[in-house]
Amino acid sequence: MATIMPTSELVRKAAQYIEDERKEGRPLPVLLDEAGMRFNLSPKDAQMLQDLFKPTKAER
Repeated sequence: MATIMPTSELVRKAAQYIEDERKEGRPLPVLLDEAGMRFNLSPKDAQMLQDLFKPTKAER
């Protein structure tokens, strides 16, 4: 039986997944797509993740 998780928990897990995979040098756009599918994120949640990992002015 599948467990229903709150959306915020899925976003948190997706963010952790992306952070872990970035350490291995994988490109961010690919990871964002994979996280969206893997954690069944809504378009709004996927956009939130994209905004979360957007580079700051100092990182550019």
